[in-house]
Amino acid sequence: MREIFILALCQGLMLTHGVTMIAVTGLAGRAIAPDPGLATLPLTTYVLGGALMTLPAALFMRRYGRRSGFSLGIILGCVGALVCALAIMNHSFAVLCLGTVLCGGYVAFGQQYRFAAADAVDANWKSRAISFTLAGGILGGVLGPWASTHTRDLLEPTFLGTYLSMSAIALVALVCVSRLRIPPLAVEEQAGTGRPIGIIVRQPAYLIAVLAAATSYGVMNLLMTATPLAMDICHHDYADTALVLEWHVIGMFAPSFITGDIIKRFGVLNVIATGTLLLAGCIAIALSGISIMHFWWALFLLGIGWNFLYIGGTTLLTETYRSEEKAKAQGTNDFVVFTIQGLTSLSSGFLISRQGWETLNMFALPAVAITLMTTLAYSWKTKRSVR
Repeated sequence: MREIFILALCQGLMLTHGVTMIAVTGLAGRAIAPDPGLATLPLTTYVLGGALMTLPAALFMRRYGRRSGFSLGIILGCVGALVCALAIMNHSFAVLCLGTVLCGGYVAFGQQYRFAAADAVDANWKSRAISFTLAGGILGGVLGPWASTHTRDLLEPTFLGTYLSMSAIALVALVCVSRLRIPPLAVEEQAGTGRPIGIIVRQPAYLIAVLAAATSYGVMNLLMTATPLAMDICHHDYADTALVLEWHVIGMFAPSFITGDIIKRFGVLNVIATGTLLLAGCIAIALSGISIMHFWWALFLLGIGWNFLYIGGTTLLTETYRSEEKAKAQGTNDFVVFTIQGLTSLSSGFLISRQGWETLNMFALPAVAITLMTTLAYSWKTKRSVR
């Protein structure tokens, strides 16, 4: 449990870094972007940096171990935040995008925290270990919005203090990672043998797992990225925006204390299906009004839906590969997730500035419907094969 606690703390600090990034970067981008439609481009490059580093991160950790990989990722986050601060000082949109690319590398390595937790326990505890590690994100849900609110005007120009605080948060995470005691990988895991990735990804369970994770992050990223801009357009105070984001992230990670138990009791496919229904409820509320409470409820349900889909998808994924296949199986999954995040981040800025909040929410519905129908179909097929 010691290692799970440290991994959860590292997860929380990474999410503090990430939530702060999401809370301010769209607004910072709009302030210095050559076109308002490009306001969320730095968030797109943030996700792009994660996508580009996902497979290298998995391979690096296979070769040098988890702790070395986590340390390298944190250093990227620290340096990236400093580059963003430099961009704010020089009013440079291009440098801001460069800084967010580096910060995306932090997330690429940090995404492996949940897999490290799953590897640290026996098969019966995997879903709980994943859940408990992701529960550390509650720290990010509380500390991230607080940090963005209290540091955005701490130094001139606006947001300079925020990015410097993100660099300091990364340094704290580096100290925590240094306390990890993760056993070295087995010889077969380092060798990376096993089935070709093409065979692994053609498994129906693998496809469902990837679809669940991609939908959870795609829909969540599309709506959350646009929320600070949408609430600003609706003339809500930034403090209200920070509160909405805080409860959104709490919704993402607070259920993690029980999601593993729910999966064990009701089954992973039922949890994934429930997650899609929660995302549908989020969209319905978002389409019904633009008051603070509409944003609050929509983003809170969005967080819980993400939790069920993402933990469910991750748990299902761990059942689809052998130990020597984990690097390529996990890396491919996260690469797909980051690619979807990049597309939704880029779409988010254009949709909110050109089409509005309602159209942006409607844009998310097809992915939710496809994931629900595919999961139900696979669940039905699985039950029939058991009979």
